[in-house]
Amino acid sequence: MRMRQLLNLSLTSLLCSSCWKQGFWSLPMAANRCGGTVGAIFTCPLEVIKTRLQSSRLALRTVYYPQVHLGTISGAGVVRPTSVTPGLFQVLKSILEKEGPKSLFRGLGPNLVGVAPSRAVYFACYSKAKEQFSGIFVPNSSLVHVLSAGSAAFVTNTLMNPIWMVKTRMQLERKVRGCKQTNTLQCARHVYQTEGIRGFYRGLTASYAGISETIICFAIYESLKKYLKEAPLATSTNGTEKNSTSFFGLMAAAAISKGCASCIAYPHEVIRTRLREEGTKYKSFVQTARLVFREEGYLAFYRGLFAQLIRQIPNTAIVLSTYELIVYLLEDRTQ
Repeated sequence: MRMRQLLNLSLTSLLCSSCWKQGFWSLPMAANRCGGTVGAIFTCPLEVIKTRLQSSRLALRTVYYPQVHLGTISGAGVVRPTSVTPGLFQVLKSILEKEGPKSLFRGLGPNLVGVAPSRAVYFACYSKAKEQFSGIFVPNSSLVHVLSAGSAAFVTNTLMNPIWMVKTRMQLERKVRGCKQTNTLQCARHVYQTEGIRGFYRGLTASYAGISETIICFAIYESLKKYLKEAPLATSTNGTEKNSTSFFGLMAAAAISKGCASCIAYPHEVIRTRLREEGTKYKSFVQTARLVFREEGYLAFYRGLFAQLIRQIPNTAIVLSTYELIVYLLEDRTQ
């Protein structure tokens, strides 16, 4: 009880009355600002590692494996060089040794700047689209959730791509320990001076392709959320048991939905990072996909998937569960 009072007090001080009257702080906006910010800070190092793994400039190690040619008279082995992509822990070790711990938080600035408006725009568009599509199709059906998620992702990606472009460029920057690294404004200025306004929209086509991930994620999440509400535990008479069960159930639902969606739609992440690299040979979505497949094979489309999963699953669980929790607390307080 004491903890809840403190949380309510902190939320009250955060949501000033003047902003509330002006409509600037709606329940979804307040919840997503908090949840998105917390998730961005805690998972930033994993995002930096994931982006480095997706990059075409990732240094490949050459390992020599002895192979025996069967059927030869001598049966002698032949040494064949094979390129091996560094793993998550190898990239982490390299960053810490060559660039220092601060490099693990490269791009956190634009991420924090963009996370609040992106979450606000996304959920505002999602709620509005859900209302509109519910009037056309069966309310709260899977089709409504899919169309709403896709529409919201399209608007959000279009508006926020310049910020995410700068974030990716900063995460790909490699400077040895002790050298001054560029900040957000310097990076944005460099992009504008070298590539113009169009440079801020590199990788946008890949982001549009990534809408499929958002659609899959929210379709699964809404289905699991509906199932949790109808589960026997959800109708328990014990309020504390009900709230705790619902909260952890929503965290599990968010984790499962994001994990499935990430595995299915992950290749667009690699293509988007390649398109956002500075001075590369990658020009368009289809051209990049063909080039990566021809030069590196289909496994290259899944480089950094492990880092993405351990970053996005807890991040999505934190964002969605925090969103649901704060909305519940604020609604309970305003009643």
